[in-house]
Amino acid sequence: MSAYSSLLKTTGVARIILAQLIARFPFGMLSLAFLLHVEQVTGSYAAAGLVLAASSVGQAIAGPLTSRWMGIWGMRPVLILTVIVCAASVTTVALVEMSVPWYMAFSLVAGLSTPPVQPAVRTIYPKMVNSKQLTPLFSLDASAQEIIWVLGPVITTFISTQVGTEWGILTAVVILAIGGTWFIASPEVGRVRIPRSKRKLGQVLKRPPVLLATVVGFLLIGATSALEAGVVATFGHDGLEAGIVLGIFSLGSLAGGLALGHIGIGPWALARRMFIVFFGMGLACFVDGAVALSIVLFVAGIGIAPALTVLFAMVSASVKFSDTAEAYGWMGTGQLIGAALGSAVAGILIDANGAIGAFWAATALAFVGVLVPTFGKRWHPDLRGRDASPIPDTEPIQIQPSEG
Repeated sequence: MSAYSSLLKTTGVARIILAQLIARFPFGMLSLAFLLHVEQVTGSYAAAGLVLAASSVGQAIAGPLTSRWMGIWGMRPVLILTVIVCAASVTTVALVEMSVPWYMAFSLVAGLSTPPVQPAVRTIYPKMVNSKQLTPLFSLDASAQEIIWVLGPVITTFISTQVGTEWGILTAVVILAIGGTWFIASPEVGRVRIPRSKRKLGQVLKRPPVLLATVVGFLLIGATSALEAGVVATFGHDGLEAGIVLGIFSLGSLAGGLALGHIGIGPWALARRMFIVFFGMGLACFVDGAVALSIVLFVAGIGIAPALTVLFAMVSASVKFSDTAEAYGWMGTGQLIGAALGSAVAGILIDANGAIGAFWAATALAFVGVLVPTFGKRWHPDLRGRDASPIPDTEPIQIQPSEG
């Protein structure tokens, strides 16, 4: 914990972590809020899954594009535009009753306009701390973001069940406006300038560590999205059990991130952490009741934040600074396509087989998430005792000819 306390004493670190945490908090609420709202309006989990998939596809398309835009126009203009459009489209979903295709259309717009807070802040981090502090900072960030997934589902479930599903969505909009404004106003957002990348869009994926991180992120978030749908289907949306179980799942991730964040990142780090996730999700297929499910999902959660820490560090250490935002954008795209797939498949399997179908899907995705880094170990950088900062951008130096 001493490493984390020294980090938080570094000028601006605690503030930027809190600001970006609040700005991203709504996205720990909206998936479940959309699921509850659309299922209540349409009476179909499959329809709700399709709406979530549309939002995730929009986010997946936007990820690398808005990240590169920050290198062209600057962070603040891109963040301001996306916050306004995203808030307007999400509000429409909450207040206007529509057919499923229209819900999908507005969810797609909401996804396309998701503010690129995560690529922005992870591009800023290497400029705020020294090289030895960067990996612990990634770990602290990955652990802190689990607060989103601990409190988000509980708040969403409580407001949606006790007040109304539309208010669960509108609460997220208010938090987006507050958090987005605070993050945009942060001095570091104006101070750090992302160099314009000289590579074509997508070239960064040719780096094997970036591709590996993108694929594993796809599988990890796909598994968690399927699991979330399964928990909601198990307990329904008339009580708090689903939100509490999902909160405990995320609490496991928070505990795992803080406990394992100081461990060196070797070639087997990602496979080991993904195995913890797979093991816990596999157990969830064989237990009943909120207490038993909470216990096994706490175990599964222990691997999530540590796995994300590895993904962030391996990407950071493998690309130039000018490519970091795009690399994180593609990584986010992989995760969001995974969320789309996980939600859609889980919704179909729930309608066909009940809640257990979603747990099957989650376990299968997590198992593949173990296999990929196992067979891709040679692409996994060994960061034990090594700087995880991005590769510096170098420019040719113009030398004036000497006189005489």
